[in-house]
Amino acid sequence: MMRQAALLTLLLALASCKSSPPIDYAGPIATWSAYGSDEGGLKYSPLTQITTENVDQLETAWIYHHGDFSDGSGEYGRTSFQATPIVVDDTLYFCTAFNRVIALEPETGDERWTFDPRLEAKLGSGPYPLTCRGVAYWADPQPQPDAVCNTRIFTGTRDAELIALDALTGAPCPSFGEHGRVRLREGIGEAEAWEYYPTSPPLVIRDVVVVGALVADNVRADAPSGVVRAFDVHSGELRWAWDPVPPGWDPEPGPGGRSYQSGTPNVWSIMSGDSKRGLVFVPTGNAAPDVYGGERHGLDYYSSSTVALDASTGEAVWHFQTVHHDVWDYDVPCQPTLFQIPGVGGGAPAVAQATKMGHVFLLHRETGEPLYPVEERSVPGGGVKGEMLSPTQPFPTHPPPLHPTSLTPDDAWGFTFIDRRDCAEKLASWRSEGIFTPPSLQGSVQYPGSAGGPNWGGVAIDPVNGVLFINQIRMALVSTLIPRKQYDQLDTSEVVYPDELYPMQGTPYGVKRGAVLSSWGAPCNAPPWGTLTAVDLKSGAVLWDVTLGTTRDQAPFPLWLSLGAPNLGGSIVTAGGVVFIAATTDKFLRGFDAQTGEEIWKQRLPYTGNSTPMTYRLRPTSKQYVVIAAGGHGWSEPGDALMAFTLPD
Repeated sequence: MMRQAALLTLLLALASCKSSPPIDYAGPIATWSAYGSDEGGLKYSPLTQITTENVDQLETAWIYHHGDFSDGSGEYGRTSFQATPIVVDDTLYFCTAFNRVIALEPETGDERWTFDPRLEAKLGSGPYPLTCRGVAYWADPQPQPDAVCNTRIFTGTRDAELIALDALTGAPCPSFGEHGRVRLREGIGEAEAWEYYPTSPPLVIRDVVVVGALVADNVRADAPSGVVRAFDVHSGELRWAWDPVPPGWDPEPGPGGRSYQSGTPNVWSIMSGDSKRGLVFVPTGNAAPDVYGGERHGLDYYSSSTVALDASTGEAVWHFQTVHHDVWDYDVPCQPTLFQIPGVGGGAPAVAQATKMGHVFLLHRETGEPLYPVEERSVPGGGVKGEMLSPTQPFPTHPPPLHPTSLTPDDAWGFTFIDRRDCAEKLASWRSEGIFTPPSLQGSVQYPGSAGGPNWGGVAIDPVNGVLFINQIRMALVSTLIPRKQYDQLDTSEVVYPDELYPMQGTPYGVKRGAVLSSWGAPCNAPPWGTLTAVDLKSGAVLWDVTLGTTRDQAPFPLWLSLGAPNLGGSIVTAGGVVFIAATTDKFLRGFDAQTGEEIWKQRLPYTGNSTPMTYRLRPTSKQYVVIAAGGHGWSEPGDALMAFTLPD
């Protein structure tokens, strides 16, 4: 009887098993040749093998651990594995936080080669987690038989070098610069290693490779230049340099061999290109320092803007400023996304630019003119002594702002009346007059915060259905200016990111910034604290807006609540109808139905995935893979896992 019962149990279990549908191999094939899938950053894939009907069958195909991670306790700084790999010519390429470049077999994860730049910079210094978001690929249109470096991988390093590698072997290209390297510190003046270096992938367009760099926020008014430079893809010779100074400005030479103007807006995020039109699109940061502009003297002409540069000369063709005289660190954080969709802006070639405020500006790609009305609206004034605020700021109308714009004591939220009252009292003690409330001595509520809204993850666009997808943080911060004498007496040694205390040397103030949290450690604004939104680009209407993330991995069990989570990283969308995104403080990669916003799949990760995923299918007989870098951020455990998922055989 026991054997019969066991057999019956087994038969019932087998009968209840959901069988996997056969894989459809008739669909398209596609690679992922640039950070955002193409040079325009759509983050869209035409692949259809993984669909809303079978995505719940995805399973782990392979995991690659590269070993380059640190919690900051030793000689290395804290790391964040934010890379989005590229796949070209049957090889997957990515970089690590220590700037090693690694090539893998895309369907097995087997290592093909690695390159170690042997960094000289002290990795343990600086306020930010160490990161490298990606690499770029170039193929010679006229390859020489048996020549080295007919195909190249370009990468930037913590040592502020641009390196060219043979894509087949990983060996430095001898014809490029000095033994494959070009130094990027030439002309920027004196700077600490942590003040200036590339974190985002270079852009290869036509016969040049274009690179910007991170410049540390709020350190000093005479920060390193934000110059953007283009180098010959063959020789590494400097072809042009765009020094982002106002028209007619004569850059001032300075100490340490400086030839580019200090304090100018930098381009730390991801650039886009239009090879046909010969245009480079750069998202600019702030003129220095970020939170006080009284010492800029007009250098914020190009700050917090999308700028189109001539790929041949580096001349500015047009620019659109998303924030005037930015004192909120609302720099443009993400890749300008190029699209052209019938029914959107009359079918014109376009740029979608998301900002930290939850604003998405739709611009004509050739002129920079808005495709739909942008309104200059009055904003709060009354800045500190020495500040010159703009009385108005630009607001898009199509789509309208996608993030709440005010947080007052009446809006205070809490799990109980106790923490809600605590939040209300804190909010009442600070200045809070809605978006663009200027920093103040008493403390000013900034909502959205300087991390967003959106951040470097940017947007993904489905060009077939004309839908834009955007993920956002919904958490406020308080920004407090501190008079110089008072700041100089503070102990800054124990303050670490994401709690912020910056000197802003050369100005009358330092600045303290931090999240607006209750005594229980929860945000004082109502959830959701993370969202994923779909926007119809033709009408500008929000199609759906859903909660992204949970409190898991931030709160103890059983307080794992679907309240949304802070998120850094981006989404991709496929022709199979699935939006893939990790990004959150909980350790999951998720799949959403692109039409409804329903969460239809999620997979636990070993670390948070604060990166943008990618997908590829190599041959007609191949399966489609989805790959994500899971390696934490400043708010979570650092790690080193590159993970691939696919359908079962």
